[in-house]
Amino acid sequence: MKITIIGVLLFLVGTVSLSAQTNYSIKGIIADTVSNSKLANASISVITAKDSILQKFTRVKEDGTFAINNLSKGKFIVLATYPGYADFVERFTLDSAHTTHNFGRISMLLKERLLQEVIVKGKAAAIKIKGDTTEFNPAAYNIQPNSKVEDLLKQLPGIEVDKDGKITAQGQTVKKVLVDGEEFFGDDPTLVTKNLRADMVDKVQLYDKKSDQAAFTGIDDGVKDKTINIKLKEDKKNGYFGKLDGGIGTDGYYQGQALFNRFKGKQKFSVYGTLGNNGKTGLGWEDNNKYGGGSGMEMSDDGGFYFYSGGGDDLDSFSGRYDGEGKPIARTGGVHYDTKWNGDKESLNTNYKIGSLTVDGTKNTQTLNNFPGNITTVNTDQTNHNYLFRQKLDLNYQLKIDSMQNLKVTADGTLRHSDTKSSFQTQNRLLNGNLTNTNDQDNSANVDGKVFNASAFYTKKFKKKSRTLSVNFRTSLNESDSKGFLKSTLGYYNPANGEHLRDTVTDQYKANKTQSTNISTNITYTEPLAKDFTLALSYMIAVNNANNDRRSFNKPSATAGVYSVLDSIYSSDYKLNQLSNQGGAVFNIQKQKFTFNFGTKIAGVKFKQVDEFGRTPDLTRNFTNWYPQASFQYKFTKQSSIRLSYNGNTSQPSIDQIQPVRINNDQLNIQTGNADLKPSFTNRYNISYNSYKVISNQYIWISGSYSTTSNPIVTNAVRDTSGVITYKPSNLKNHSTSTFWANSYFERKIPGIGINAGFELSANGSGYYNFQNDTLNKTKSYNYSGSIRLSKYKEKKYDAWISAGPTYTINSSSLNSALNNNGRGFNANGGFNIYLPGKFQIGSDGNYTYNAPTKSFPDQDFRRFLLNANIARTFFKDALKATISGNDLLNQNIGYNRTGASNIITQERYTTIRRYFMFTLTWDFNKVGGGAPKK
Repeated sequence: MKITIIGVLLFLVGTVSLSAQTNYSIKGIIADTVSNSKLANASISVITAKDSILQKFTRVKEDGTFAINNLSKGKFIVLATYPGYADFVERFTLDSAHTTHNFGRISMLLKERLLQEVIVKGKAAAIKIKGDTTEFNPAAYNIQPNSKVEDLLKQLPGIEVDKDGKITAQGQTVKKVLVDGEEFFGDDPTLVTKNLRADMVDKVQLYDKKSDQAAFTGIDDGVKDKTINIKLKEDKKNGYFGKLDGGIGTDGYYQGQALFNRFKGKQKFSVYGTLGNNGKTGLGWEDNNKYGGGSGMEMSDDGGFYFYSGGGDDLDSFSGRYDGEGKPIARTGGVHYDTKWNGDKESLNTNYKIGSLTVDGTKNTQTLNNFPGNITTVNTDQTNHNYLFRQKLDLNYQLKIDSMQNLKVTADGTLRHSDTKSSFQTQNRLLNGNLTNTNDQDNSANVDGKVFNASAFYTKKFKKKSRTLSVNFRTSLNESDSKGFLKSTLGYYNPANGEHLRDTVTDQYKANKTQSTNISTNITYTEPLAKDFTLALSYMIAVNNANNDRRSFNKPSATAGVYSVLDSIYSSDYKLNQLSNQGGAVFNIQKQKFTFNFGTKIAGVKFKQVDEFGRTPDLTRNFTNWYPQASFQYKFTKQSSIRLSYNGNTSQPSIDQIQPVRINNDQLNIQTGNADLKPSFTNRYNISYNSYKVISNQYIWISGSYSTTSNPIVTNAVRDTSGVITYKPSNLKNHSTSTFWANSYFERKIPGIGINAGFELSANGSGYYNFQNDTLNKTKSYNYSGSIRLSKYKEKKYDAWISAGPTYTINSSSLNSALNNNGRGFNANGGFNIYLPGKFQIGSDGNYTYNAPTKSFPDQDFRRFLLNANIARTFFKDALKATISGNDLLNQNIGYNRTGASNIITQERYTTIRRYFMFTLTWDFNKVGGGAPKK
């Protein structure tokens, strides 16, 4: 019986094996149509008909024959190519009745012979997916005369560019735009996208830029920045080009900019300057977090927040950027230079930027403040004057010591000065309208800051494959010296009847000095354990020293002219020194189809907290931090892949959260620190999938992230009987906060009508906690949106696009779920350009926004339609362009924003740039490639 069973199993296995090994194949002969000469080494590719996936390929033999065996059954496309000859394409089917397809003699025709008979016009392959990089070919898109890189990016699937030049790709903000892999003026992507000409671009590459360490070892460390790299055509790298732009408009608006570029082989030199007050130029300083700056509300990674109306910790809430709030005046300039020499062994990239930004404006803020059994409304009218001047120098030097060793040295320094003034009047009322308190307050600050960063990254490869050594040294210094005044009159009222009780006057001089120093050294060694299996060992030591000296002074008397009395309640000199020793091991498996790595790092961290005023005892604490990680990437084909990753990291509390000092820059919202704070831990999961089908021009991108934070640092907001709220951070036990985001995009060209159609779905949100008068409050904040995108481009005739779809927001608090900020909305963007005879061009673009009423604001919906239009004509062989444009033709650009955080729901209305008309002259000049100026 046992023998019989074994025999049956062997028979079944043999039958299955025989069926699986059925040999489907193709064969044929390749020859020239006229001469009949055999085209040896011609390429023969077999592609799946339904999804354009490459199955197999081969080369033609010396006698002109070819054969491909071991194919599966199905419908396919054969593609035959040979240099100088037109491609041969034919569909065929392999099935049980046709196991071998014989193409017989395939006659190939020389392109020059074909062009004598007919003109062939086609498009290059639009997209290539190379590992983690999506590469777009500009030749497959329409490039109009004198169009810029920004105009090209707007055509690429999955990429959006808003009216301010901000780029979103695959659902994430693009933080860097490189030119030939190099920084170009560092931190302002718009200097590339708005000024470099689109016809100079050879390729546009989109990828997540890894850290230098991850790029060298090939092991993911979770550090990524969405990046676009603009690769220039080789024949465009010699010569000069640039533009001069000047415009004058109604209501005193103006703009001007000049850009000159000189490219010579491996050298690039650029200089620019901008001036304007219409929000269009010189406003792209994206790295303000590197040199300071705050906001009106700061939220921790788990949803805890600090709220203040009158300024940040140093009375300076100006970030140094213009985000559409107020009216700006911008003046900027810069110089860029990069080169390679010594046989490309050495390279230098350096940038210098200088500029100032002034923003003046007014704002009205309405807030619902939800406390247990007590809801108040807050109305604030605010006037702001903000000024920032800064200059920054950075450089990047790389040395290829030999074929196995490299050294990269980077450094940057920033000097910053700001003057800010704010004046606001606040009224707090119960829902019945009775006053609880009022505050008339003026804040001013004069801040000087400086930042210095430097790093040295050394890498060495050994003769044994995958054996490497790298050493990464980093140091940074950040200093801020702030001097300012706080003047406030706080009025208290009886909440039962609104009767005025008393006033409290605060008149203080603030002197805040902050400094932080960071030094770290990381050593990583990789060793191959087997073929395609590598171990990475690392050790890092880091020192982080921070000091906050915050002092408030009162006058000895109301009539005194000097502030000489130290207010100990609002003063503190505090130090937080951290020493970290970290070691780790990560395993990496690299195969042809997939990559998998996993491991962990562990760090011992020592906190030393010193109160220089001696009011609290010194604290020395030790923590053990874990950093587990894992990632997996699988490549289905050259044009499709999926990636999953996990990272766990510990977040240390900052000195601003730890320092036990009361901060009264907003008299109604007092902040204080907590010296007993402990680290929190976050688990983060990511997934991404992309696919492109060449034949159908179909592009798909799906990505998402989900994270949870345990032991999060949240705030406890305690409101006293007079209505003043004090915020104190603390760790939350037994609950975890969470955040997520997801984005999917699908695009395909509709056959026959040439329209690109895309569909996008996105979602993001968080669930987090805080305390209100010691009562636990859970807040939900979710946003969902979908949109359809249609575009059509007809070379030298017209281009048009539209994107529209609904939104829905969930924003509620567990303390009062009935009074939520849930609401629907709708967004639409679109525009067109028509190229007319006589070198005329007309164009228009618009943006429509709708937010429905919510239970928090039941009588207030928001509708806004921003419509812009222009008419232009070019002269002198398209070198000079004259434009008449209208901004916000319907005069509906009312500054508006509605947000929710924890127990606070806020609605803001503010001054911004409204309707104006402008006449602009733009001169584009160039002489590249050694030829004559462009015609």
